[in-house]
Amino acid sequence: MAKPAVLTHPESLKRLAGPSEYAKDPANASMSKADKIALYTKMARIRHFEQRCIRIYQQGKIGGFLHLYVGQEAVAAGTISLLGKHDHIITGYRDHGHGLMVGMGMNECMAELTGRVTGCSQGKGGSMHYFAPDKNYWGGHGIVGGQAPLGTGLAYAVKYMGLKGSCFVFMGDGAVNQGAVHEAYNLAALWDLPVVFVIENNGYSMGTSQERSTAHPGCLAKRAEGYGMAWDVINGHDVYEVRAKTAVALKRAHEESKPTVLEIFTYRYFGHSMADPDKTYRDKEEIKGYRENKDPVLLFEQELLREKVLTPELSQKINEAAMAEADKAAIFADESPDPTVADITKHIYWEEDNRGPDTTSRGTIIFE
Repeated sequence: MAKPAVLTHPESLKRLAGPSEYAKDPANASMSKADKIALYTKMARIRHFEQRCIRIYQQGKIGGFLHLYVGQEAVAAGTISLLGKHDHIITGYRDHGHGLMVGMGMNECMAELTGRVTGCSQGKGGSMHYFAPDKNYWGGHGIVGGQAPLGTGLAYAVKYMGLKGSCFVFMGDGAVNQGAVHEAYNLAALWDLPVVFVIENNGYSMGTSQERSTAHPGCLAKRAEGYGMAWDVINGHDVYEVRAKTAVALKRAHEESKPTVLEIFTYRYFGHSMADPDKTYRDKEEIKGYRENKDPVLLFEQELLREKVLTPELSQKINEAAMAEADKAAIFADESPDPTVADITKHIYWEEDNRGPDTTSRGTIIFE
């Protein structure tokens, strides 16, 4: 199978939108050229990692589900790029982009997909359960909406310890109908917790459109009013807008210890998972229109080219490097060993609570 093309497509760029109205927002104006190039690089890395995963899945090397983040890169990139030392992250099972954004390596991420012991969860989690508490990343969770109360608990811990921080709880549009999410909303508002609930609204709950699955007054974020919480909606195709509006919610969490609900409109290019044929509930023209007019990576590339921060040559170099990194990660995963039978008894609750000085673990992290 041929490698995917790099992201610079001049013909497509001509059809993309003009400059972002949020480019001069303080959250973005404060970024240096190096910061902007680094952010673009991270988005490109997510894109090429996910595209490389497709080939590995098709080769039969990934067991279980594979939920891709292609098309949603600006959400993880725009939000997580603002976070600091005491800000935490928890998400659902479409978790690869968030993991790469917090600094996880492609090797450990790819090896986890193929169930190898060198994976971030030592081959026990797969696509849905990346985990890096040493990076304040409390994982992907397979139970829809199950991460909401856990993230609310993390925010409670931040406040209890007197830290200036927050927890960002990412979920899909389908999760907002889960009771656990509403319980989390209630406690966050009741106890004034520094939590930001991020709804990544890609329009579909598995194969069911939002219009068919959810009663809502124009947007899902407005439900926050029932709990007295602040809320906002965001164009998730524009990483500048994501950063600008996220910065407001982050400031509210840090300075007021108040929760926020952010609904970020985005789109996934592939099915709910690779097991989803995606041939019955979406029109091909819908996907084509998004790719050509709202692709978040291409939009940001165009923005940086316009600002003369990026050049076509540098863009080409960044994308080729990201593809090469993903290829090396695939080789690393392929050559890594499988877990042993004895590994199944490692990292269970008793062991983690009673581990001795010689026990290694990806780690229980202590709030400082």
